[in-house]
Amino acid sequence: MSKVAVILGSDSDIEIYEKVSAVLTDFDISFDKRIISAHRTPDVLKEYVTDAQKNGVKVFIAIAGMAAALPGVIASFTTRPVIGVPVALKSTVMAFDSVFSMLQMPPGVPVATVAVNGGMNAGLLAAEILALEDKAILDKLLSFKQAQKEKAVMKDQDFQMRI
Repeated sequence: MSKVAVILGSDSDIEIYEKVSAVLTDFDISFDKRIISAHRTPDVLKEYVTDAQKNGVKVFIAIAGMAAALPGVIASFTTRPVIGVPVALKSTVMAFDSVFSMLQMPPGVPVATVAVNGGMNAGLLAAEILALEDKAILDKLLSFKQAQKEKAVMKDQDFQMRI
């Protein structure tokens, strides 16, 4: 049984997916992965989300660029948390289109949106949600945050040693 479903809008989102999957794998969180277009195959998306819920998925992560309807459409089919990851296309510097598609959701259809290309934070947010009911994941998160703190302190110490 997968705890997280990671859905990409297209294969151009795979690079961001790899950041998500690395975090979920590091935290020993089971996940399923699919490429399903909200625009081209909405019926497939609805069926997948419905089945995933029945099969125990607790969190959905939707990775999409451009019009980026994917997270909102997923949120319309579920009461589980949906994390949206806006993707900047290589041809654009900013990703206003995908960011606003995820941020400007209508009332009653919430999507938690992370930074542009923020696959790592999407994975971490999913872990934090799951850690509310899973002590093993919580312990790994605490260790991760402690390691981040130690790295930051080391960087400061190294910086202070520079002339």
